[in-house]
Amino acid sequence: MSMRRTAMVLSDQAFMRYNRQIMLPEIGEHGQLLLGKAQVLLVGAGGLGSAAALYLAGAGVGNIIIADDDEVDSSNLQRQVIYRDIHQGQRKAQVAAEQLKALNPHIRVRAVQARLADQRLAMEVAIADVVLDCSDNLETRHAVNRACLEANKVLISGAAIRWQGQLMAFDFRQGHGPCYHCLFPWQPESPQEPQNCSNAGIAGPVVGMMGMLEALEAIKLITGAGEVAFGALQQFDGLTLGWHRFNLAQDTQCPVCGTGE
Repeated sequence: MSMRRTAMVLSDQAFMRYNRQIMLPEIGEHGQLLLGKAQVLLVGAGGLGSAAALYLAGAGVGNIIIADDDEVDSSNLQRQVIYRDIHQGQRKAQVAAEQLKALNPHIRVRAVQARLADQRLAMEVAIADVVLDCSDNLETRHAVNRACLEANKVLISGAAIRWQGQLMAFDFRQGHGPCYHCLFPWQPESPQEPQNCSNAGIAGPVVGMMGMLEALEAIKLITGAGEVAFGALQQFDGLTLGWHRFNLAQDTQCPVCGTGE
């Protein structure tokens, strides 16, 4: 993965802070330097985004952008672990940024207090090294998918509802699919209301686990520590702790990434 130029050596302070991670031979000092130079965009600061953001900040990802247009309310606190009771009524993106800086003052965090769309979404995706889709609605998910494909970026996507979790990663660096739309075709004018946490419920640890796995895949990608499960849908059942994996095929007729063949 192409990253910004790294510094020659870690500072003593950084070495002490991240030494348990640096001890991993798959990461080492070089991987830690790559993390420090990386820029990660998180779209959504809810259950997925709050868990992912905390672990990315803890790992020393040097530049984190977190985007959300919502405010904290009491129903969020069951699963959105970055927030506290006193944060009710405050803007999620700003609170999340403050919490990440409190966890790790050595990184840069920028809050975007808006739902990313259109040109703003394209701009934020273009300057990121990797994008984490932590959103909670289909319109945003499909917009992020298209923006990442157009900008040739890696997209890591998580989802959770009830006791079920999903994890997907799409490598658009070569400008082709499969993409999210291949797996979940959707039309904006569809009259059917999709199920979400608000109308179907969610077990907090399940959504947190998916967010943490998004962070793990991002860390592996940035450092080159291991293979990212590109082109696969991984499903988790929180009741049985079972996993199922399905390989994804590109839909040649997909309106986003299809070849039309």
